[in-house]
Amino acid sequence: MKFSWERNLVVLWIGVFFCSTAYSISIPFLPIFLNTELGVEQHLETWSGFAFGITFLASALISPYWGSLADKYGRKPMLIRSGFSLAVLYLINYFVHDPYVFLIIRVFQGLLAGFVPAAIALVATNTPEDKTGYALGIMSTAGATGSIIGPLIGGVVSHYFGNRDAFLFSSAVVLISALIATFFAREENFNRSASRSHVLDDLKQAVANRPLFTLLFMVFIANFSVMILEPLITVYVLKMGVAKSSASLSSGIIFSAVGIATVIMAPRWGKWGRRIGYKKVLFIGLIGGGIGNLLQFFVTDYIGFGILRFSYGLFFAAVFPSISAMIVQATEPDFRGRAFSLNQSASQMATMAGPIIGGLLGSWVPIRWIFIINGCSLVLSAVLFRTKRLQKAMVMTEH
Repeated sequence: MKFSWERNLVVLWIGVFFCSTAYSISIPFLPIFLNTELGVEQHLETWSGFAFGITFLASALISPYWGSLADKYGRKPMLIRSGFSLAVLYLINYFVHDPYVFLIIRVFQGLLAGFVPAAIALVATNTPEDKTGYALGIMSTAGATGSIIGPLIGGVVSHYFGNRDAFLFSSAVVLISALIATFFAREENFNRSASRSHVLDDLKQAVANRPLFTLLFMVFIANFSVMILEPLITVYVLKMGVAKSSASLSSGIIFSAVGIATVIMAPRWGKWGRRIGYKKVLFIGLIGGGIGNLLQFFVTDYIGFGILRFSYGLFFAAVFPSISAMIVQATEPDFRGRAFSLNQSASQMATMAGPIIGGLLGSWVPIRWIFIINGCSLVLSAVLFRTKRLQKAMVMTEH
């Protein structure tokens, strides 16, 4: 069969959709799971932050190694490895009754993760150059759509069956991703005779590539801004007066609001990026996301909170597709897989630091003040990105 990048895009979109859905079914409700199933009563915000963050710390440390293997053996084997591993680990979570054992399982989830970045790298390296921005914008809607469906499924399952059963659903759903990758995903444009790189050499090359290094910094900031709130939103909804019995369902709806906004806007931002430049689109997304966070400080009811989360998502949907498209433009094809692995490491470092810092801050100051910190960091990042120094560094990404 003749290779079709469009068919591959559809296949990988479906795989990422199911993988993201599996994550969103159970993970947003970790604070409730820790509280009701594992008996964590004291310092729930801190426990939630570490439960989120420790997985991504492990993933950040191991991601360059998986990227090196991907450049040597291909991205498809990384999809298969990650998909089946996560299916088993989600299943194991169902049987855990001790919070410390749960943290250990979360570490292994980080060490063996990588389905989504491998899929994005595969799309980026197997799509015509002039279609890459469009394809990556479409791919970003896969994760966003999963983040819509997942919390709703997880909220319903948690509400009617229990938080523990959500892990069974996650295991079954991510297994579908693994099977899709095994039987339907294809990889072309891959040099199997290439020598395996060393992580330290990849880091040196990334530092020497100033546009790429700038983009990795932006990846860290953007992911940190998302994840600093991840362990707190469910707790915040509880503090708004929502009953504990319905908190999972209400939180699921609010989590889904950002995903709905991303599905609506991400493809449009991708098209506008090709027309006016990805730098401008990224700047708009950061400013809009920052203002959206600042406005959330003033909302005290969960309905208004959900509406503002949706509005924030309309702008923030521009950020990640723009960065991914510029990474493609800023790197040579033979380094692109490793570049996306470094991108994943930057993302995972932020995803590790964000929940831990968010959890600690949430136990020290009212959660609503964290929206101010978050909003200011995004606006400041947008301003710094537009400075002449960084603009000069990014010139080559337009060519």
